[in-house]
This record gives sequence, structure tokens and C-alpha cells, in this order.
Amino acid sequence: MTDNTVSQNSKKTGYAPDISTVFVRGSSDEIQVPFDCLNLSNGEKILSYTVKGVKREVPLRKKWIEARASYGKGRTQLELAKAGVITPEMEFVAIRESGCYGDDMAFTPEDVRKAVACGHAVIPANICHPESEPMIIGKQFSVKVNANIGASSLSSGYAEELKKLHLALKHGADTVMDLSTGIKDLMGLRNAILRGSPAPIGTVPVYEALDRAEGKASDLTWDLFKQTVLDQARQGVDYFTIHAGLTADLLPHAAARTLGIVSRGGSIMASVMMRNNAENMAYEHFDELIEICREYDVALSLGDGLRPGCIDDACDDAQYGELRNIGKLAARCFDAGVQCFIEGPGHVPMDKIEENQRLQEQYCNKAPFYTLGPLVTDIAPGYDHITSAIGGAQIANFGTAMLCYVTPSEHLALPDEDDVKVGLVTYKLAAHAADIAKGLPNARIRDSAMARARADFRWFDQFTLSFDPMHAYEVWSRKMPENCGHEPAFCSMCGPRFCPIRLNRALQKKYLKQE
Repeated sequence: MTDNTVSQNSKKTGYAPDISTVFVRGSSDEIQVPFDCLNLSNGEKILSYTVKGVKREVPLRKKWIEARASYGKGRTQLELAKAGVITPEMEFVAIRESGCYGDDMAFTPEDVRKAVACGHAVIPANICHPESEPMIIGKQFSVKVNANIGASSLSSGYAEELKKLHLALKHGADTVMDLSTGIKDLMGLRNAILRGSPAPIGTVPVYEALDRAEGKASDLTWDLFKQTVLDQARQGVDYFTIHAGLTADLLPHAAARTLGIVSRGGSIMASVMMRNNAENMAYEHFDELIEICREYDVALSLGDGLRPGCIDDACDDAQYGELRNIGKLAARCFDAGVQCFIEGPGHVPMDKIEENQRLQEQYCNKAPFYTLGPLVTDIAPGYDHITSAIGGAQIANFGTAMLCYVTPSEHLALPDEDDVKVGLVTYKLAAHAADIAKGLPNARIRDSAMARARADFRWFDQFTLSFDPMHAYEVWSRKMPENCGHEPAFCSMCGPRFCPIRLNRALQKKYLKQE
């Protein structure tokens, strides 16, 4: 273990958190679940869920996928769960969610199977993405965070997006959506992302379909869209956002809004519908989409093309009308053995957040909810990672299973690497706060360890326990005296004379050690 004393406290030698990788074995050697192990100076070892991935000679799920035929009829996780089969992915997820050794598991593989079987949780894991390390999205499990990346014709490119992927994984993205448009070789970029990602990768296929139509909505046909979906499924994309619930009868309601349709995918679908005076192609051909997803075990993220883009548009007939449609589509997915989850808003005032969760559960049979924020005010460009995390923490506490991060660039520009980091750290904190509020088993272990480290003035343990250890260290070190040769029993806010933690030691000595 690293010595967290004089050498680490020296600004000349620098600091690195004492974090190692450990593996928790499942029922066989093939199931080895990686965790970050936070090694503290008092001997404590805290296991932490990690999404950074582990280099393996053979992709983790390769043999599991090859053995899928032995399970009998059905290929998807949902079909197998309904049939009573516990897959290796389900066991892997149970260990990952429990975060503990031995038989003392907060979630058993059977708990996972039941949650998937009733449609209340999904394991996005395309059979063509064997590199993925299984994760689960569901109300009863830890709140997950998605990070959006993606190149565009105006900024970023191939190398930049791979950097964003690695940065997103480093800072805890549970899934990553590739929203790239307008560049050459989109398929090549996505293949590089898939082969390098242990986290599930999602896309919005209509983006690439429009690229293939050279940006002309009038040339975006069903055959072109279907082929795009099929090509991405064969590459290994784990979930598709499809805006199939945005039907023609809802367009007049969208027209009455202040901001109309702000979803990029929703606006593409609406443009095609208006140009052709036709119904939504994804809605009309939904059964064909289901067939593709079932063949490759791709989860469907039923997109909210009519999510509100401002507080004034929240909770209107357009938004809730689409949600009702999505609920019916979700039932069709479930009956066909295809996993699905539901996308949600958007911009919503705080007094309407719980209503959004409850209506989603009512209309969609408690399929997992996945929300963008919601943003609780419209007046903070440059700070919308904060306005949205406020709403995100609340709706996650009410039951939302996954949050889509928002970066400081929201409404302003394409996010850069710094935006990705800030957005993810902010949202991981919001998700963790919701896990604590929901009373999830083991959710408070790391927080309790932090409190003990603060009580003992173990500064370097505090940094190790932080979501961003280096940032915590840098903030602390630049305010402390240069000549500190040990871990000081105070911080720069109160100094040595007025430190309340030091007073607490006197309280304990007087009142707790009299016996």
C-alpha cells in the first residue's frame, strides 16, 4: 500500500490516489467482476463500481454468446429471463451491483432475472458487442449515468471522439451514446468506439440515416432507415433511440409550443412526416424494428421526440400524448421479447418532476425511465449541468433508473473534453445522492468512510474516496502552507486555532471516554 504521509504530502513529489483493481469471482472462473479497490491508510479497503474496463485476451462475453444456443428457444436476455434462465450476464450484474465479497450479496442473480423478466430492468448487451461488461438499468438498482459524445461536421473528429470515450469511462459513464453526424466513415468511427468500450454503446440511427440521404429529409425512406438500423445492430450497438411515439396527430400540439420540437431525432422524424404528409415511419414499421432488435439482442430506448425544451412547454399535450404512445410500444416490445426503456424530459419545473415519474410508470408498466435532467430552470447557459443535476437527483430519487448527463456546453456548443469531465462528475454525484436517498444497500459505505477520514484528518484518504481525487488534492494543496511536512490537523478555512474537528476530539474525550 502506498505510504500516505510525508512523501505524498510534498508538493514536489506529487500525489496519486492508492486505487487498485480487484476481481470478485462468480460461480465459475469465467465470471470475474472488476472493481476499483480504494486502499486507505488505516487498512480499510472500499470496493467501488468501475466502468473503465479490463484488457482481456478474449472478449469477456465471447464464450457466453457462443453458448447462448444451449439455453433453448430465445436469444434475448428478456426471453431467457422469462424462461427462468439466469445468464452469465445476470450473474455478473448481480455481483457488480452488490459490490461485496462472498455470499453477502445485496442482489442475487435471481433478483436480477426477475427484474428483467417483468420488464422493470434491462441489460443492454448486443451479441455483436462481446467486449462489453454487463450492466443493468432499473429502478431497484444503482442509478446509472449516460454520456453523449459525437463528432459533427463543424467540430471534433475521429481522434477527439475516442479521447472523449476514454475520458467518459474514466469518470464513470455507465453507457455512452455516439451521436456523430456529418463526417466521413461514421461506421468506422463507431466500430472503433465499440471495440474499445466495455460500456454499452447507444445511437440514434436516424442521424446516420439522414447522412446517408445527404441531409435531405425528402430522401429519407423507410428502406434507408431500416438498413441503417440493421448495419448498426450488426456492428454491435447495444441500444437504439427510436422516436416512434411521435405520431402525426401530435404535431399540432407541438406547433402550439414556444420552442416546438427541440429533439434532433424528433425534428428529423417530424420533417419527413410533413414533407411526405405521412405517418411516422418508425411507428408504422415498428414490428420490423422489433425483429432486428430481437435478432441481435439490442435494447430499444423509446425516444421522447416531443420532450419540452423550456419550462413553458413542460407537461403539455404533446409530451404526455407521446408518452402514452410510447407505453403502447413498450408493451409490444415486452411481448416480443425485446428489452426496452423509456426516454423522458427535458425541461420540467421542480413541482412537476414527481408527476413525470408517476405517469411514466403508469403508462409504461414501470419500464426503466431514462431522463435528460430534467432542467429546472431555463436561465443558466453555461451552468446547465447544475440546473439539470438538481432535477436529475430528484427524479432519480423518485425512481428514474438512468440519467443522461448535461454538460456546461448545453444549449451553446458541442462539448469538449473538459465539458465531458465536468458533466460526468456532476451527474455521478446526482446519481449517488439518489442511491443514498433510496436506501440502496451499501450506498453509504464510501460516504461513511469519508466521514471517518475527515474525523481523523486523513487527508489523502479523503482524496482517494473522492469522485475526482486529483481535483480534491489540488484544491487542498494550493491553499496549505508550503512547509507542511506532515498531514496537518486542520484545513486552510479555519486554521489550527478554530478547527471544529479538533474540538470534536475534546468532546469525545470529555463525554465518551469517562467510562
